[in-house]
Amino acid sequence: MLDRTRRAEQEIGKCSVVVGYRPYLELIEDLTVGKELLSSGMRKETERCREALKRAAAGATVALVSSGDPGVYGMAGLAFELAEAEGFDVDIEIVPGISAAGSAAARLGAPLMLDYACISLSDLLVPWEGILRRLEAVAAADLAVALYNPKSTKRVEQIVQAAAIFRAHRPGTTPVGICTAMGTDEERLEIADLASFLEREITMRSIVVIGNSTTRVIRSRMVTPRGYRV
Repeated sequence: MLDRTRRAEQEIGKCSVVVGYRPYLELIEDLTVGKELLSSGMRKETERCREALKRAAAGATVALVSSGDPGVYGMAGLAFELAEAEGFDVDIEIVPGISAAGSAAARLGAPLMLDYACISLSDLLVPWEGILRRLEAVAAADLAVALYNPKSTKRVEQIVQAAAIFRAHRPGTTPVGICTAMGTDEERLEIADLASFLEREITMRSIVVIGNSTTRVIRSRMVTPRGYRV
């Protein structure tokens, strides 16, 4: 994994137990040699978090690993909620990481230079009607947006609906970046436009960045001007 902070690496090094989603632990194998690893699959977040809190309450120094930044669609909030609900008296320290939106922006150029929003298209935890309201508001406000969890094998219509909402507010020529499997050997980057980006391959491992009305392509990179005089 390319995008890791030095502080995150140091804190994991201090831990005796590392808990996380199995594919995420595979990305930090170089940091976990000799440590006890506790992993599980998709949609087991609560179980992983509870186990991490239990081991911490028993005296272990535990790292609960999320992807990107734990406070951005990660496990930080769940850790606090579960500790309060189930009475775990442990110290919880949040170590910031590099969000997928930040990594995607850096790979694409500078598409998030001005005000922007992050919206997850997954409706597993949030009703789709609420996500639609957020998409409408962001599109109307002319904010650039990073779309997390844009598509899966079973969930394919959400990104189509999101594209239609933005097309109602922005021209089809608006640049759109697609970043998939960032920081891994399978990393793939593409820049398309709002009219055609749905024709590109988009997966659950993708981040889709839609520019605002001023975003343009400069030397094959997406750039949203901040407003500096050039």
